[in-house]
Amino acid sequence: MAMRAKEVVEIIPTKNIFVGDVNAPVTLVQYGDYESEACAKANEVIDKLLKEFDGKMRFNFRHFPLTKIHPHAMKAAEASLGAAQEGKFWEMHNAIFAHRRRLGAISLREYAKEVGVVSKKFLDDLVDSTYGWQVKSDLMEGLEKGVRDVPAFFINGELFTGKPTYDNLSKGIEAALKQKKKKPVKN
Repeated sequence: MAMRAKEVVEIIPTKNIFVGDVNAPVTLVQYGDYESEACAKANEVIDKLLKEFDGKMRFNFRHFPLTKIHPHAMKAAEASLGAAQEGKFWEMHNAIFAHRRRLGAISLREYAKEVGVVSKKFLDDLVDSTYGWQVKSDLMEGLEKGVRDVPAFFINGELFTGKPTYDNLSKGIEAALKQKKKKPVKN
């Protein structure tokens, strides 16, 4: 069967999906797993940090599903990517965390509908693992950077080693902001 050119769709990867000011001096990246209680708690911390550091911080969530202990984490990650293709990543991201104990494919489709995803192929894409390799790409990148457990945070590319509490991450962001003021970093 010949593939028509219009069927080749450019997939938006998670590394290109940020919340917060595009030009913010601090970039916070989290590697996480949607079935992890610690990641769900961290998600609440991130919401506070985004309000606190409005305009000074942008946030990016990368997938690191611990599939041996979280059987639904992979599909949940794929579902967030499916939603991302319609600009609904963050809505889906928060819905998945809110419902982290019910992450079967049918439930994920329900959450997608609730957040406004209109694709009729959403469930097919989940079943076919359309976004599986993007999730694996995040996972491999995380492993290369030394991520072994979740949540794992990076502040401006530096691994954050403290407990991911609001106070600790705030201090890390403040330190990164001070560093930015001292010397402009070339990207």
